[in-house]
Order: sequence, then C-alpha cells, then structure tokens
Amino acid sequence: MTVNAKKIAVYVLVVFALYVIITDPAKAADYVQIAFEGISDAAKAIGDFMTWLANGAKN
Repeated sequence: MTVNAKKIAVYVLVVFALYVIITDPAKAADYVQIAFEGISDAAKAIGDFMTWLANGAKN
C-alpha cells in the first residue's frame, strides 16, 4: 500500500512541476534558482561545520 502512495505522490509532483514549467517558465526558473541557493547554503554550512570539527571544535 505504501509503494502505491509513494508512486502517486511522485506522479502528482511531476505533473505539478510540468504544469508550472508550461504555464509560467519564468516563475519555474525562479523556483529552481531558490532551490539551488538553498542547497548551496546547506552545503556551505556543512563545510563550515566540518572545518570547525577538524580544527578541534574550538571557537
């Protein structure tokens, strides 16, 4: 039962993404840019944390 729900959720997400891209490409591009900025910020934060740990966890 869960596999079917997961497939349905993925299908709905893909259909929604295609709808946004087709109806408003500029807004879709903004969403992609926001997503990549979020991923970039998260990767930088993880890198800063790992650097802090490698330096002995000192302030």
